[in-house]
This record gives sequence, structure tokens and C-alpha cells, in this order.
Amino acid sequence: MVFLSRLDLHECLQTLSVLQWLPVYVFLGAIPIILIPYFLMFTKFWILSVLALTWLAYDWNTHSQGGRRSAWVRNWTLWKYFQNYFPIKLVKTHDISPEQNYIIANHPHGIVSYGVFINFATEATGFSRIFPGITPSVGTLEGIFWIPIVREYVMSMGVCPVSELALKYLLTQKGSGNAVVIVVGGAAEALLCRPGASTIYLKERKGFVKLALKTGAYLVPSYSFGENEVHNQETFPEGTWIRFFQKTFQDTFKKILGPNFCTFHGRGLTRESWGFLPFNLPITTVVGEPLPIPRIKKPNKKIVDKYHALYISALRKLFDQHKVQYGFPEAQELTII
Repeated sequence: MVFLSRLDLHECLQTLSVLQWLPVYVFLGAIPIILIPYFLMFTKFWILSVLALTWLAYDWNTHSQGGRRSAWVRNWTLWKYFQNYFPIKLVKTHDISPEQNYIIANHPHGIVSYGVFINFATEATGFSRIFPGITPSVGTLEGIFWIPIVREYVMSMGVCPVSELALKYLLTQKGSGNAVVIVVGGAAEALLCRPGASTIYLKERKGFVKLALKTGAYLVPSYSFGENEVHNQETFPEGTWIRFFQKTFQDTFKKILGPNFCTFHGRGLTRESWGFLPFNLPITTVVGEPLPIPRIKKPNKKIVDKYHALYISALRKLFDQHKVQYGFPEAQELTII
């Protein structure tokens, strides 16, 4: 309890709100993964496992068909504490009309994408107030939706699989005023995350542009300034045994589970200590001007490349207009690989 004496109650609640995030997901995931087979094979409560699996099979397509969002969950006070821990801010540069649908492409991924989570999967920064009439859905790995309980939790926040099936449904079958949020660089971009860096994967990432053309959804660039600052990532020198071990582990982890494994650290339970919590540094997600996209059922490579280039130009403009205000030097450039 010593550390509590060094924190006021407000800061303590902020720290706990961030600290709970990963354990809650692990705990909620472990319950069904462990208990369903255990109850099914070793106890008289096997009927509970059968009911859970039956519900999962019956409800299998829901996460790819808009999900089940809950305004109550999105407005939990917990998320306000989470937001204020950094703090996280959402900035609008242009109005977004509810008469259209949108793909909000976000950069960079960072270690965890705190900015995307708080700004678009919760109401902590007031998304519905800032963008009235727009319903955001954050795309993430589909495997999360295979786990009972966890899938209900993430769907309640408006999170959906980042699959063409799920995204296309939201953009074509739910009327207008929908915005799917995609972190274009994906988990692979996490390996590029380090303080002061502005390098993103985008040069060959064209699937989101093709999806926009197929659905007629406008493309909206967004950049989370400060996302790369909240953790330090360690990449050990090439040729050393520890780098060999690190790279082997990362390659194995990616092959088995999919995401990239990052060697990172941050602060501990107090600001001066070492640990894995993010540093208390601001993250500001700036949402740019929508780029009108025509609807083309089967866009060819030339058309995709054209609008991909227009998107890159819009993103660079957004980055250059706001980089100094949010902590980058004037000479800093957005590096796209």
C-alpha cells in the first residue's frame, strides 16, 4: 500500500482504469476457454457448456452483421478515467455528414492503439457529440469474436472484425452515417513504434481503398499524435545473442498467434517506477477532411492506385498541418514504407 500514499485518489483511479484493461480481457477469455471444456467433460454441469456453445453457434454471424453495441457500456465512467490517464483527445478538422458512410483510416498503430480505442470504441472523448449522426465501429482481429463472453464485451463497444465481410456489411447494409475505423498498418506496424518516430506501413496497404471504392464510402485520414510516445520499445543490436533470441521469439509468436510481439516497457504503478503501463503522455487523434470516393463495383488496379495516392497526399497534409502543435519538430516528415 506504500504506493497509494504517493498518489491522490483521482490518479489512482486513472492508473487502475488502464491497469485493468489487459487482465480483464485475459480473465474474460480464460473463463470460457478453460471452463467450457472442463464442465463439458468432468462435471455434472455439462449442460452449461452445451448451452454456451449452442448460443455461440446460433449467434455466430452477429459480429459480422453490425454486432450488438451498448450505449451504456460505451459511456462507462471507467473510460473517462482511462482517457484522463494520458490524457487522450479527439480533434475534428471538418464536419462529417451523416448522409454518407466512411472509412476512417488511422495511423500509427503504436503498441496498443490507445487513441483509437478510447476515441472510437467509447464515448470518453464525446465522439457522438463531436460527430453527431455518425456511428463508429472499430475493426480488430476476428479471432476475438470466437471467444464466448469476450465477444459480447467487445461488441458492446461497437468493435467488429476487420474483415471485408463485416466492414462491407456496415458500409452497405446499415443505411448512412456509419464509419468503420481501421488501423491500416495493423499489428505489424507496432514493431515500428518508438518515441519520436513517424514511420507507418501504407505504401502497399491498399485493401481499405479498394473497399472504399466497392462501397462508395468516403475515406477519412486520421493521425494519433503521441501514440508512439507512451511506451519505449527495445530492439537489441543485430548480431547479438539477445537480438537472435528476440527475433526468433517474435517470428514464432507471429506464426502461432498472428500478432507481432513487441519488447516494450513503460512506467510502473507510480510515475517514477519501471513497468509496463503506458507513460502519462498526451495522445491526440486528429480526424481530417473526408475524401469523396466513387462507387465502383470492380475497381481496377489503376483506379485503386489513383485513390490510394490521393489518400496519402491527404494524410501527409493532415500530418504537416498539425505536427508542430502536437509535439513534432517542423522538420519532421511522415515516412511511409
